Amino acid sequence: MRKLCITLFILLFASSAYAGKMKVVSTYPYIASIVDHIGGDRVRVNALARGDFDPHTVIPKPSFISKLRKADVLIINGAQLEIGWLPPLLKQSNNPAVNPGSSGFLDLSTHVKLIDVPKSISREQGDIHPDGNPHYYLNPHNIPLLAKAISEKLSECDSRNSSYYKSNCRNFITMWNQKTSQWDSKLAALKGKQVIEYHKNYDYLLRYYSISLAGTIEPLPGIPPTSKHIESLEKMISSRNISFILMDVYNPDEAGRHLSKKYGITFVKLPHDIGAVPEANDIVSLFDEIVRRLTK
Repeated sequence: MRKLCITLFILLFASSAYAGKMKVVSTYPYIASIVDHIGGDRVRVNALARGDFDPHTVIPKPSFISKLRKADVLIINGAQLEIGWLPPLLKQSNNPAVNPGSSGFLDLSTHVKLIDVPKSISREQGDIHPDGNPHYYLNPHNIPLLAKAISEKLSECDSRNSSYYKSNCRNFITMWNQKTSQWDSKLAALKGKQVIEYHKNYDYLLRYYSISLAGTIEPLPGIPPTSKHIESLEKMISSRNISFILMDVYNPDEAGRHLSKKYGITFVKLPHDIGAVPEANDIVSLFDEIVRRLTK
């Protein structure tokens, strides 16, 4: 009986703690972390995808449908990063409040300037994103834009707490700008360096800090490297001074490690989201770890 009473107390406490909180669902962990900073104790946020998996090919779970069905707000990365897995879940959840175009829906990609927008689309280009490169959030200077968009959406959907969200947003951006100044100072040493990356995850970061992308291990987006492509990379490497090979945590790294070992190029595995590596446990430590790994 005592154990039963304790269990009931815990359940009642948990339900009361969440009572009245706006329920926010994000597609990726980095979004959830920003929401946590801005929403504070007025929201309950759940991220659908895991940060250590390929963000393009998330495996749907029944729990995703339940979370979407109960959501007041859905915040997505956009730029068609979720196109392969989110639409069927939204249809099955049958929650018009968070469908695209509704007041409870926010596409963060519409609040930044996307790069690499293709002029034409064909399957010969690989798994290309029609709206442009969707990994814009990996430039720390884009995060304040996302924070403002999230603050505005939370305020729109929960006007009673608008001043609270806006105050938290201002505090977050002040803190973020201080951190960004530190990251800028450290990454300035990489200006002009040439790198190779597996997938074009880090292009926004590279462009902002004037780091030159010499090539990709993928011959085309989403297409595994062939021996012919690796041979072409080797010829290029022989004639250029490549400083790093950048690798995400979810793609196979054999080709990258081969090139690293053969040519003595520093191999750097970078997180792309919260949870991709143990050190990246929130939005701030995600960039702390990216900068640390690039500059150590």
